[in-house]
Amino acid sequence: MTEQRKLPIVVLLSGSGSNLQAIIDSAAGGLPVEIRGVVSNRADAFGLERARQAAIPTRVLDHTGYPDRAAYDRALMGLIDEYQPALVILAGFMRILTPDFVKHFQGRLLNIHPSLLPKYRGLHTHQRALEAGDRVHGASVHLVTEELDGGPVILQVRVPVEAGDDEATLAARVLTQEHRIYPAVIRWFAEGRLRVNQGGIELDGETLQGPIVMEFNQVTVG
Repeated sequence: MTEQRKLPIVVLLSGSGSNLQAIIDSAAGGLPVEIRGVVSNRADAFGLERARQAAIPTRVLDHTGYPDRAAYDRALMGLIDEYQPALVILAGFMRILTPDFVKHFQGRLLNIHPSLLPKYRGLHTHQRALEAGDRVHGASVHLVTEELDGGPVILQVRVPVEAGDDEATLAARVLTQEHRIYPAVIRWFAEGRLRVNQGGIELDGETLQGPIVMEFNQVTVG
């Protein structure tokens, strides 16, 4: 039997890298990806240490060394292209990307956002959900477009807001689900089941009319 070809990916992060760790762990468990590099705009991001422990090449591109966002993104594009990824994964990369960057990686740039998009784009999503009195919160995996957190959503998970929740407890509950849905979508790409074309996003040959939604207690994603 021929070994399945692994999808080459690059991961961008700015912080702890827990979603990177979920991808690393999933790859060890059979997710058919090759993480060719992990790039951060912060030298102190703990995600870089997670990558080093997994023997994944790391690079730091400090945004403070560039005169503006456009100059930084041009340098970042060049760095990423050195790895020749089929998919670029944003895993807590705390930068607003320029239109030129997004266009360069169009159709192969993924992000995960801690809300049920289109609700609560931007920051402080858990606090905003609590202040609104929401009983259901969640996370979304979406294609990145020029509109902040506005790209087509592929997969969402609905997470209950429990009595007594504060921002920290709700964030922790959502994060555990992020670690499930992000590798799932990456797997669909890697296995050729998920395709992006001019007509939209297709999964198993069917055009998605909206995001696939799973519940908090759903054990697996096919």
